[in-house]
Amino acid sequence: MKKKLSFLLLMCWTVATQAQHTASLVIQPKSDHQISRHIYGHFSEHLGRCIYDGFWVDPALNVPKKDRIRLDVVDALKKIRIPNLRWPGGCFADEYHWRDGIGPRDQRPKMVNTNWGGVTEDNSFGTHEFLELCELLGTEPYVSANVGSGTVEEMAKWVEYLNFDGISPMSALRKQNGHEAPWKVSFWGVGNESWGCGGNMTAAYYADQYRRYATYARNYPGAPLKKIVSGASDYDFNWTETIMKNIPLGQMWGVSLHYYTVPLTWNNKGSATNFSEKEYFTTMKKCLAMDSLVIKHSAIMDKYDPKKRVALVVDEWGIWTNVEPGTNPGFLYQQNSLRDALIAGSTLNIFNNHSDRVKMAELAQTINVLQALILTEKEKMLLTPTYHVFDLYKVHHDAQYLPVQLNSPAYTSGDEKIPSVNVSASQDSTGAVHISLVNLNPTQKISISTSLQDVKWKAVTGQILTSGKVTDVNTFQQPDKIRIEKFNGAKKQGDQLVAELPPASIVVLELK
Repeated sequence: MKKKLSFLLLMCWTVATQAQHTASLVIQPKSDHQISRHIYGHFSEHLGRCIYDGFWVDPALNVPKKDRIRLDVVDALKKIRIPNLRWPGGCFADEYHWRDGIGPRDQRPKMVNTNWGGVTEDNSFGTHEFLELCELLGTEPYVSANVGSGTVEEMAKWVEYLNFDGISPMSALRKQNGHEAPWKVSFWGVGNESWGCGGNMTAAYYADQYRRYATYARNYPGAPLKKIVSGASDYDFNWTETIMKNIPLGQMWGVSLHYYTVPLTWNNKGSATNFSEKEYFTTMKKCLAMDSLVIKHSAIMDKYDPKKRVALVVDEWGIWTNVEPGTNPGFLYQQNSLRDALIAGSTLNIFNNHSDRVKMAELAQTINVLQALILTEKEKMLLTPTYHVFDLYKVHHDAQYLPVQLNSPAYTSGDEKIPSVNVSASQDSTGAVHISLVNLNPTQKISISTSLQDVKWKAVTGQILTSGKVTDVNTFQQPDKIRIEKFNGAKKQGDQLVAELPPASIVVLELK
């Protein structure tokens, strides 16, 4: 009797343990919309070593260059097909006066970057240099205009300078500065963080200001503008409500949202590389809060825009930690670990799953700042784990969104828990299905079985990004410690797709 009871207890424990580490997934037929490639956008501010000593380098630096644009960086970003690049800020945008950055470089006035380190900039990287960079990248520019310290006229004339193809003072000035044809820039941000560094405005005051600025930002022939409202920070739902209530839908293409994953507190954000599992868990919980933020801001937008004409644009997101020891605190230089890659994969899954409303997003930032894709040190350059996530996920660009239903085991810490697994899926123009899976549990592998409704497929291949520890990073001495590798842990089993996700891993599967 005792042996029978022991056997039953063992069987129950085995079944319970298996259930704790097993996920089930249902992928439904095609939805009525695509995952916009613009969700995979990037952000480059005049901050630290992002522009100067990132994209724009000393002429004496021994790297491939066009003018002073660093071409190994350009080639790396072209590989992941970055769809847009936001510039010049950020907080910097609302102290930037674009006319200081055009014309002969030796005649451009210098300026103090009061937001980031108090450094003096020579304005050698301005409008023409940025748009040449975008042309080299094959990406769409997203220009943030100065509302905080600028004027309606200043933005209106910048739009004219960039977009008008007729005879006017601004088009003549553009031609005088060496660019005959207009660039026809579509994406325009009307201010940045107007609730804070962009002017400390109230929502109602900013809404009125936006209407003025938007009125005089003209659509020139062949260059219709996609104007983006300076939206809310984090949980400021009143800002979104006020914006949607007071700005006519026809005056805006999108409304922005900013949210950063801060492991500890704003005053002490935590280390990028030295953290406990408890801190890791808290960080991941904060990362996943993006889902509820998008849902709640979208619900407010739905009240005024039920047809979803206006995009939610998450144009600043990512992990923000303390700077690396010994670096300028105003430069926001931080290392990039496997933890950061897991944040990137999870956040992009959230955006994909809300791609009926989220049509654009920009990671902060591209080079040497915050959750960077690329780090540089003189001639050296490395690709961070976050870069590799964007490389893996480029299969979702403009693909048909496939709704998912996931039942995930919990990852627990004390009395708190979060889903171990998150996922998104799409089908590209060739009919191939791509499933991006993230296992946040740093110690447990997760088995997952997937049912695909009305999807015919014969074979599965995969790629994986993982490492031994969530604190692992790529360094200039070991730049490929974390890299994409082939994944062999998925197979077809009857009509089911089954896979085993290693701990702390990002896996992208392709079904054909």
